[in-house]
Amino acid sequence: MVSKKGGAGVAAAVGAVVLLGAGTAQAATAAGQQRAAGPASLAKTDVGQALNGTTTGLGYGVAPIKSLRVDPWANSSADVLNNGATIQPDQGLAPVGTGTLTGPLSAGGGVKDLPLVGGLTGVLPG
Repeated sequence: MVSKKGGAGVAAAVGAVVLLGAGTAQAATAAGQQRAAGPASLAKTDVGQALNGTTTGLGYGVAPIKSLRVDPWANSSADVLNNGATIQPDQGLAPVGTGTLTGPLSAGGGVKDLPLVGGLTGVLPG
C-alpha cells in the first residue's frame, strides 16, 4: 500500500540524488583536469563603475543627514531658538536680528535649510 503523504518525501529523495549525482560528476571532471599551479590573478577593476557605485552609495548615506532635523524641540513650547533678538541701529539702518539664522531651525528644518551652510550642502551627493 502506498501512502499519499510519502510523495513529498520521494520527491525530496529524488532531488537529493540528482544534486549529489551532479556534484560527483563535476568532481570527477575537475580531478581529471588539473590546472598548473601559479599565482592567483584578479580581474581588472573598472574605475568608472567603482566611482559610480561609491558616489551612489554615498548619496544614499548623506541625503538623510542633509534633511535631518537639527533642533529636536522645533515647533514646541520648549524651543530655545524660537526666542530672537533684534537691534535697531541708529542713523536709519535696517534692523539686525537673530531670527534670520535661527528661524529655519526653529521651524523644524535641517542643515540644508540654513542660510549660509545650506548652499554648501548642494556640493554633497544625494
